[in-house]
Amino acid sequence: MAIIRYAKDNYDLEENQSVLDCLTHRGVALPFSCRSGVCQTCLMRATGGTPTEASQQGLKDSLRLQNYFLPCVCYPDTDLEVALPDDADAQAVIPATVKSLRLLNADIMHVELESHAQLDYRAGQFINLFQHQTLGRSYSLASVPHQDDHLHLHVRRLPQGRVSGWIHDELRPGQTVELRGPGGDCFYIPGDHAQSMMLIGTGSGLAPLYGIIRDALSQGHTGPIYLFHGSRDLNGLYLSAELRELMAHYANFNYIPCLSGDDVPAGYASGRAHDIAFEQIPSLKNWRMFLCGHPEMVRITKRKAFLAGAAMKNIYADAFNVSQPL
Repeated sequence: MAIIRYAKDNYDLEENQSVLDCLTHRGVALPFSCRSGVCQTCLMRATGGTPTEASQQGLKDSLRLQNYFLPCVCYPDTDLEVALPDDADAQAVIPATVKSLRLLNADIMHVELESHAQLDYRAGQFINLFQHQTLGRSYSLASVPHQDDHLHLHVRRLPQGRVSGWIHDELRPGQTVELRGPGGDCFYIPGDHAQSMMLIGTGSGLAPLYGIIRDALSQGHTGPIYLFHGSRDLNGLYLSAELRELMAHYANFNYIPCLSGDDVPAGYASGRAHDIAFEQIPSLKNWRMFLCGHPEMVRITKRKAFLAGAAMKNIYADAFNVSQPL
């Protein structure tokens, strides 16, 4: 008899009983609706053990790779530890040491962290970094697990930003911080190495895209990869030398830096990154899309990508919403 562990309690799974029924019949309050694996209201995540293949059918690949499943159609033969997607207790707080800090431009700090515990993540996901127990912010990972020894973040200083201000002004190498994660489904999924990819980012939205690109190239992606990184002026761009070096090494990678201001020097595209992207590549049927940065840019571009032929399942987005100061 399999055991289902949820919120530190164990529940015996009866014969021909789903994980959802096992928990709800014992008084556990869980969201659900159709009970047939269609609506996905009951979505959960396996934090220990492996969910059944049938319970992951119909889910986005990025969710399956993170062990998300539908408990209403999950009938496991072995023990399973489960949590709700937003269950903070399922992700323990992990200490990490600050290894280095360096400015990438006037407003964006490169933060390198050495986690004190193994952190299974994919390039492009995010972690929550805490200034103290009740004050934290989400930052995307620019590092690639099999390439980089430590975690890399790109933190933009925000006006009145309490955490970003702390990172820029007070954090020092050698200090210990706390983080939680990873989360998010904006990452590269191997399988279709010949698929065309478009990545559009603004500001520090380059962080997850930089990780995704390096991850894809290191895994042998052969299809064309186009990165459109936008800023108002030259001061907002960064990692240009590293990206041009990637272009020199990989014939299928294309880097298009975009400036929306008035003074646009040679070698840079004039206009907003998402507008330039659709001008250069108007048809996106069968393309894979990654959109990161300003929420309005992400919202507009996601709609335009769909209208240009991209399937919703192939559009991965990470809008950088800004928390308002208290």
